[in-house]
Amino acid sequence: MAAQPSPLMNPQQQQQLSEQEKVYQWINELAHPDTRENALLELSKKRETDLAPLLWSSFGTASALLQEIVNIYPAITPPTMTAHQSNRVCNALALLQCVASHPETRSAFLAAQIPLYLYPFLSTSSKTRPFEYLRLTSLGVIGALVKTDEQEVITFLLTTEIVPLCLSIMDSGSELSKTVATFIIQKILLDESGLSYICQTYERFSHVAITLGKMVIQLSKDPCARLLKHVVRCYLRLSDNTRARKALGQCLPDQLRDGTFALCLQDDKTTKQWLQMLLKNLELGANPQQIGMSPLGS
Repeated sequence: MAAQPSPLMNPQQQQQLSEQEKVYQWINELAHPDTRENALLELSKKRETDLAPLLWSSFGTASALLQEIVNIYPAITPPTMTAHQSNRVCNALALLQCVASHPETRSAFLAAQIPLYLYPFLSTSSKTRPFEYLRLTSLGVIGALVKTDEQEVITFLLTTEIVPLCLSIMDSGSELSKTVATFIIQKILLDESGLSYICQTYERFSHVAITLGKMVIQLSKDPCARLLKHVVRCYLRLSDNTRARKALGQCLPDQLRDGTFALCLQDDKTTKQWLQMLLKNLELGANPQQIGMSPLGS
């Protein structure tokens, strides 16, 4: 039975109670296929509230969200997914992102291996808008995980295929998907275990280095400061590893040394500093003025 507003409540408090009751109702409606679609839509608009613990602890809710994901698998191979189908499953993914980013539910989310259910979406290659939206939203769930800088997140991801999946999107995705995928790789590299994993074998390192190199070439033709920032940070972090630093000295793209991005980075002091630190680490002897910055120490 719904709680009745107290006569002592002011209008704002009564409205908050009413909104909370709506959230409870929508969560209950997730358990029923005939009311689930509208409930997904409404709840996806409420992610700024403390929704994750309610979603995770409510009976049948996690199963309902996974059912939404699994139900779309037949539409991705062959690629027949419609915009309506994409929007619906992305609303479910938005709620899972909420769970992934919340400190009270993140560990259980990982223990249940929920991210693995998203990997088929990251493996798709269709360039249509519904598939791009699906990939981007799926990346957002993984991005929310790595953004927490929790060791357990990196430990989990390194036992999965997330690195090659992200590298594939970095190679052929849209600009926005490339940016999120590169951010995920950056966060993995910034963790000591992630850096060690990438640099453990030549195959892993070369896959990352080749992909980053292609991105630099593409960015020299079609600049994007935000994407370039993540690419440079990945290179800088790789240069912290002795073997990787030696290899980068031979394969770092010329465009990062010859001032190609000076205009693109003219207002980005952080990325310019990262690039200067990278070049210093590699001892390439680049003239600092070439990349639009003052010499170190000045």
